[in-house]
Amino acid sequence: MLFNSTEFFIFFPVVVTLYFLAPRNKRWIILLLASYYFYMSWKPAYTIILVASTIVDYLTGRAMGRYSDEEKDKRKPYLYISLIANLATLGLFKYYNFFNDSARGIAEGLGMNYAMPAFELLLPMGISFYTFQTMSYSIDVYQGRIKAEKHLGIFALFITFFPQLVAGPIERAENLLGQLRSSFDFDYYRVVAGLRRMAWGFFKKIVIADNLALLVNQVYNNPTDYEGITLILATVFFAFQIYCDFSGYSDIAIGAAQVMGYNLMENFRRPYFSKSISEFWSRWHISLSSWFRDYLYIPLGGNRVVKWRWYYNLFLTFLVSGLWHGANWTFVVWGALHGFYLVFALVTAKQRDALARTIGLTSHPVLYKWVQVLSVFVLVCFSWIFFRANNISDAFYIIKYSFVGLGNIGQVFAGINLDHVLFMDQGPKIFIVSVVAILIMETVHLIQRNGSVSQLIMQRPAVVRWGVYYVALIAVLLFGQFGNQEFIYFQF
Repeated sequence: MLFNSTEFFIFFPVVVTLYFLAPRNKRWIILLLASYYFYMSWKPAYTIILVASTIVDYLTGRAMGRYSDEEKDKRKPYLYISLIANLATLGLFKYYNFFNDSARGIAEGLGMNYAMPAFELLLPMGISFYTFQTMSYSIDVYQGRIKAEKHLGIFALFITFFPQLVAGPIERAENLLGQLRSSFDFDYYRVVAGLRRMAWGFFKKIVIADNLALLVNQVYNNPTDYEGITLILATVFFAFQIYCDFSGYSDIAIGAAQVMGYNLMENFRRPYFSKSISEFWSRWHISLSSWFRDYLYIPLGGNRVVKWRWYYNLFLTFLVSGLWHGANWTFVVWGALHGFYLVFALVTAKQRDALARTIGLTSHPVLYKWVQVLSVFVLVCFSWIFFRANNISDAFYIIKYSFVGLGNIGQVFAGINLDHVLFMDQGPKIFIVSVVAILIMETVHLIQRNGSVSQLIMQRPAVVRWGVYYVALIAVLLFGQFGNQEFIYFQF
């Protein structure tokens, strides 16, 4: 079930109503049944994987919980069972055909026979998200950071909690499990705040991301039909599309949980205002980047090792992060690029600071900051080319032809069909709505630097508050795309 579907607009109020009407000690049952129904509405058969994962991690967690911290070695076999079961499932459904096809290509290139068959497997929705969530639970129990959950129903709800089941945020047990043992009374202000957060998420998804998708898909699905400014515009538009698509999902998830009293972790904090790539990753998909930091980068040694090993740890972490996003070499290159950016930034930090002082940038802090923000945005957009391109060949075409004719601005617009270049052949409304909506969103982001816009609205008189709500609702209804467009991160 998609958040932006008619089914969800019926499902959510019904679940919330039943939740608050149910006895406090039975509300977890309502949420668990709702969560399974939410997942089964996509493909019921794959619920078996979800149930199997839940049972394996519950039992291994209970087994590890029998031993004290001093008997940690005795927990290890159960941790391995949990990790192998989860990684094997993820590997089979997500990566088997990718590595199998790659191996076949290499073998055929070497003139060798290759007999391993390919399987027709549909990727279970959300498997990358709930697999990582449950693995972090097992590792935390093994490390002694949390106690094993004894209540199978509450543990199953931790894995399946419908607002964040299929696309995160990837929650930690120490944050969510405790909340799921509680139940919350109806609180008008909290419910309104949650609904407001959901509305903001729908605006980002339906008005911005889904309008931009029409423009981006037109170019990225047929890149050889375009060159120059159109390719650059499509890449910049994709940067905002994927941000609004995914952060919009997170806003809806966080808001939906908040309506019922639960707090999910923030997943985005205005990432395109970052002044460095490392800052970007502290603001983008925070639940995943912190997962890789805590469960891969730090166990590898983090930055508490010799320099070359530190750089290796960084690069490897982002390489794996790229592979997590998708079984395609485009994602691997995207991850490798970010790993390279981070290592390059560390190696050249002194030289870049010296250059900024030499040309006088440090004497103008505001200008210096915006130069940094623009530089990071350009680097991130460059990496998005690989993320969005259908294959490596398309990505290199887009890079090669993005700068055609840009040397002479007169040539850029001379003798070309401007409507085609600026996507007006899709209809001017889509282009104009997309650009205006992006400007509105970034204005809100600028205001958020000085405090919560939500709190700012709450402090206004009722007529102003409800005026804002009505305008936002009308904007979504008038300018949104209502074709039940899937969220980009569902494919991961």
